[in-house]
Amino acid sequence: MRTTVLATALAAAALAATALTPQTAAHSAPVGLGSCAAGQLCLWDAPDFTGTRRTHELSTTDIESCVPLPKGSRVQALANRTGRPVTTYQSAECAETGEFETYPGGGTWVPRSPYQVRAFKIWEN
Repeated sequence: MRTTVLATALAAAALAATALTPQTAAHSAPVGLGSCAAGQLCLWDAPDFTGTRRTHELSTTDIESCVPLPKGSRVQALANRTGRPVTTYQSAECAETGEFETYPGGGTWVPRSPYQVRAFKIWEN
């Protein structure tokens, strides 16, 4: 009986860990989450949380203001751990004529952005 309970608990833990790890259509293996501390917006220049990582925090970012990324930046993955919603924009001016998406601030991990991110806004809750 004890072995069955232990095996069931281990299987449940493995299933929960798999559910928390994002999957991508291009990969059959799970993608590990990138390193991003609480209170930060982390942007990677390559898919699957690889390449150069840039971080932004509320203490150094104006709320509800468009923050264009440096010209030539390549953001292809992101994690929003700011505690506030963040909108990423295809447009460097935060124009809504291009693609844009808003991500909740409780811990959103995006291994592959559906477009090239050129700017973002952090919103008031």
